Amino acid sequence: MTQRLAVFDCDGTLVDSQANIGRAMDAAFRASGLVPPPLAATRQIVGLSLYEAMQVLLPTADEPAHRKLAQDYKSAFDDLRQTDRLDPEPLFEGIADVLATLIDRGWRLGVATGKSDRGLARVLASHGIADRFVTLQTADRHPSKPDPSMLIAAMDEAGVPAQDSAMIGDTSFDMAMARAAGCRAIGVAWGYHGVADLAAAGADVVATHASELPGMLA
Repeated sequence: MTQRLAVFDCDGTLVDSQANIGRAMDAAFRASGLVPPPLAATRQIVGLSLYEAMQVLLPTADEPAHRKLAQDYKSAFDDLRQTDRLDPEPLFEGIADVLATLIDRGWRLGVATGKSDRGLARVLASHGIADRFVTLQTADRHPSKPDPSMLIAAMDEAGVPAQDSAMIGDTSFDMAMARAAGCRAIGVAWGYHGVADLAAAGADVVATHASELPGMLA
């Protein structure tokens, strides 16, 4: 039987984490005496690694400023976590069933995310789904999306070639990464980038509800 691999983005695809991301981003900008970006702008950079995200949000700043913002974001998020002030990051409707269905059908599952190892582990553990995935790739060990490094590593670790793999994500960065890695690009419409952006970045198809994913992966 041919092995198949479905790699999921995390924020905006598996879980809705925008509230915490927005709060940490606000704190990071205020730490530098800057006006925080609106949540709509922050949503557009979800999926990028932190340094690259800060470059997009504050393009006129220099490298030290971008690195300080990235570090202040990490510190703000850690503070929210350590003081038990993080908002819930719920699984999107139907995601748990999709993961179970794909495993029943013989799919191997992975995650490729701009989160840190610790952040991803926290989210997966909170929902009791860590054991669903055979490969976890994060920003701690790879260049930012849309560089295909983390997706290529996921395929290598799972032992599944690109032609039998798919990337499922909510941002144009995910779709461009899938194209660069040579695998299928499946967008989801419940996340942080619009359907038109996903299509323009190379999505083969876009799901409007999680229940559509198993059929699209058949």
